[in-house]
Amino acid sequence: MEITTEIEQPQPSSEPSESLPHKGILAAAVDAHLAGARAAGIDCDALLLNADIEPKAMMHTDARIGREQVALLLRQLWDRLGDESGGYLARPWLPGTFAMMGHATINCPNLRRALLRAGRFVAMVSDDLQIKLVEDGEEARLIFHHGNHKQLPNQNFVESLAVIWLRFFSWLIDRTILLERVHLAFPQPDYDEEYNDMFPCRHYFHQQETCLVFNTRYLSLPLVRDAQQLSEFLARAPECLLTQYKSDNSFTGRIRRMLQSHNSVENLSLDDVAERLFTSPQTLRRRLKDEGNSWQDIKDSVRRDMAMYQLKQQETAVAEIAERLGFSEPSAFNRAFKKWTGLAPGAYREKYRD
Repeated sequence: MEITTEIEQPQPSSEPSESLPHKGILAAAVDAHLAGARAAGIDCDALLLNADIEPKAMMHTDARIGREQVALLLRQLWDRLGDESGGYLARPWLPGTFAMMGHATINCPNLRRALLRAGRFVAMVSDDLQIKLVEDGEEARLIFHHGNHKQLPNQNFVESLAVIWLRFFSWLIDRTILLERVHLAFPQPDYDEEYNDMFPCRHYFHQQETCLVFNTRYLSLPLVRDAQQLSEFLARAPECLLTQYKSDNSFTGRIRRMLQSHNSVENLSLDDVAERLFTSPQTLRRRLKDEGNSWQDIKDSVRRDMAMYQLKQQETAVAEIAERLGFSEPSAFNRAFKKWTGLAPGAYREKYRD
C-alpha cells in the first residue's frame, strides 16, 4: 500500500481530518505511484480515467488531484495488479495483506511490541522489504529498506510506506508520534513541498538509509484501539491514510518546529517562546506538563538532533558544536551527549564513520 499526502489545515479532531475542496495531492506525486503499473504493461490512462482523473492533468506536475480520486485510483491499481504494493515488491502483497498486519498487531500491549511484530510480519510476506525498529539511547529509528529487485524508481514507494506506518501506528496509540527528524536515502524530489506535511520535522536527503527518528518514550505507550475500531479504520482505507492522523498543533510540536526551523535552540529562552506563542511562561510550563514534556526536554531533544547530525555528516569540531548548541563548555556537552546516546561525541562520530 503506497500513499503520499495532501496539504490540509490543522484540525482538532482525533480522527483523520478532512481536506479542503481546493486542496489535493500533487500530480507529480500521484504519477510516481504508477511506476509499477507501467512496468507491468497496464494502461495507466485507462486507470486514471476510471478514477475521474484527466490524463492530461498529469502533465502539469504542479496540478493537484483530489483525495477521493487518488483513493479510487489506488484501489483500482491494487485490484488490477493483485498487489497492495502497487507492483513494487518482488512478491506481491495480495489484497488484504495490510489488514492482516493490522490484526496481527492490534492486541499488542504497547507500541514497541506492535512495531516489532509488524516488522516480523513484513519479513514473512516480503522478499525485498525490511522494516526494522532500532533503539539507540533515547532515540528510536524505524528503518525502511527496499531491495528493489524490479529496479523501479522506488522513492515514492518507500516514502509512502514510511508515511503509512507513521499515521497507522499514531492511530493505534491515539497520539501523534512526533518525529525528531527523517532520513531519506534519496535526492530531494519534485514534490518536496509536500514534505512538511508528510513528515513535520527536519528532512535529510541523500542518507545511507531511510528512517523515521523519534523519542523512545513513545514505545512504551499502550495501544488503545480494539478489533472493531480496526475493522472500521480499514474500511475507510486508503482515504484515512491520505491525511495526517492528527495535525500536531500541540505546544510541544509548535516549540520543536520553532527551534528547528530557525536553528535558534541556543538563542531562544522560554520567555521568548511564550511571547511568540501569545501566552505567559507560567501557562506554557503548565501546558507542556499536561503534554508530558518540559521546556528542557524539548530543548534537549532538538539539541540532540542537531548534535547527532553534525557529528555524522560534518567535520565540525566537537567544541564548536557544543558552542553552537549553547553549552557553556565542551565538557557539559560531552556529559549531555553521553546521557542521550550512551557514547561520547568523539566515539559516536567514529562509530558512524566506520
